[in-house]
Amino acid sequence: MHGAFDSAWWPAISQGLHKANCPRNLYYLAQDYLKERKAFITINSFNMGKNITRGCPQGFCCGPSFWNIQYDPVLNLQYAHHTRAVAFADNLILMIRADSVIEAENIANVEMYKIATWAENNKTRFNEEKSKVMLMTRWKRKEQKEVAVYMNNKAIKQVQKIKYLGIIFDYKLSFRLHINYVADKCTKLIFQLAKSAKLNYRQFT
Repeated sequence: MHGAFDSAWWPAISQGLHKANCPRNLYYLAQDYLKERKAFITINSFNMGKNITRGCPQGFCCGPSFWNIQYDPVLNLQYAHHTRAVAFADNLILMIRADSVIEAENIANVEMYKIATWAENNKTRFNEEKSKVMLMTRWKRKEQKEVAVYMNNKAIKQVQKIKYLGIIFDYKLSFRLHINYVADKCTKLIFQLAKSAKLNYRQFT
């Protein structure tokens, strides 16, 4: 997502608080924070201000909560029966189960359209350049293994492995790549520890 936390749209946050039946005192407190805010810049003697209508600064105590309130509806869109959406912060994974590659491709494009529409309505945009699509299957039947999935009218790059929250998923779900990755990190760490703990002995005569 482009500038995820910075693009959080305040009207969508207010609407989310209302739909969540937020207690009145907290709702008005949030409303008071989100209204009539401006950013100013001064260059030499020139001063310019602009009204602010979006943004959840990271490190701000309410930032993650405001972001989740706006982002939560994307998890509850009217997805197909075999589709599941999972999110962490601004990362979103869409998992689709189908009986064929063509069916998976068609469902994926329908779901991408729903997500892109939600993003447009909420004044944000998913980053098609960082988005990836991976076909996961252990079946060896002869079938086209390339899929054409689009977001914002641009094709999403197809890959055979994806790293998500520190875990490497391969298209066969064998986790061999992740095991090798962790083993390599452990090996490097062991050598660094051995080097740091090496003792220098001095021979006394």
